Amino acid sequence: MDTAIAKVQAAEDAWNTRDPEKVSLAYTPDSVWRNRDTFLTGRPAIVEFLTAKWERELDYVLRKSLWGFRENRMAVRFQYEWHDADGAWFRSYGNELWEFDENGLMRRREASINDVPIAEPDRRYFGRRPDDERGPGHDIVLE
Repeated sequence: MDTAIAKVQAAEDAWNTRDPEKVSLAYTPDSVWRNRDTFLTGRPAIVEFLTAKWERELDYVLRKSLWGFRENRMAVRFQYEWHDADGAWFRSYGNELWEFDENGLMRRREASINDVPIAEPDRRYFGRRPDDERGPGHDIVLE
């Protein structure tokens, strides 16, 4: 349980850097992804995908929480907020399925995501998760 929670928090922290190169290091060199309707394979494709994502999804802030785990597989749910170039804000809700190799790198990631327009005053997330909201017992808020 502790390792699973630590992996989820590490993923949240890495993605919140919005650094595609850093994020890609958590994945095997030949990692396979499905992200919405996009299918890709390998770290270079992950870097390219994330670079384009964070050029579109501005001021991106993410929260993840563990849904469940078994052996080398995990289920995670998440929410993130962002705005587009026109200033319209969104909260994106999703679920991910993760599969790890024997070294703890993610070799498979499948993500289903829905975007909901929100008003800027309805935002919940403003930067990194505070230290007192990290670890077990601190889940994301669902509507």
